[in-house]
Amino acid sequence: MGTVGWMAGAWRGSMTMIVVSIDLPHAAPIVWAELSQLEKHLTWMADAERIDFATEQTRGVGVTMAVRTRIGPLVTTDVIEVWEWAPGERIGVFHRGIVSGIGMFVLVPIETGTRFVWWEELSFPWFLGGGIAAWLARPVLRLVWRKNLRRFSASLS
Repeated sequence: MGTVGWMAGAWRGSMTMIVVSIDLPHAAPIVWAELSQLEKHLTWMADAERIDFATEQTRGVGVTMAVRTRIGPLVTTDVIEVWEWAPGERIGVFHRGIVSGIGMFVLVPIETGTRFVWWEELSFPWFLGGGIAAWLARPVLRLVWRKNLRRFSASLS
């Protein structure tokens, strides 16, 4: 395998896809009313310590914010830009911090209320361990984000 092939393989190996979801006994408009208040994500995201908006706008496409995130002893500032905003349906973001990627919150109507699906595809840089960090991060982030979704559910009650 040539240098380019090895580099492409190493880059792919540094990516991880994480998907979590929770079924909520509330209609999508109720869930959206809470989810769309980005500044309130601190109340249910245990790993988010601080949100600083870089834009005057706090809703919709173009919102940019710096989110200080902590998981155990690891602390980073994640620069997040909203690239999709479909009221009542989904919020899509780019992550432009040390860990980069793309993510989305999706609200899906179900018979008993709304399914809240949270997915992220994240890339870990080589100096943080690349593919090994991605592999190790997946179960940890899945556990943290499932807890976050339970906290979000409790915030709706």
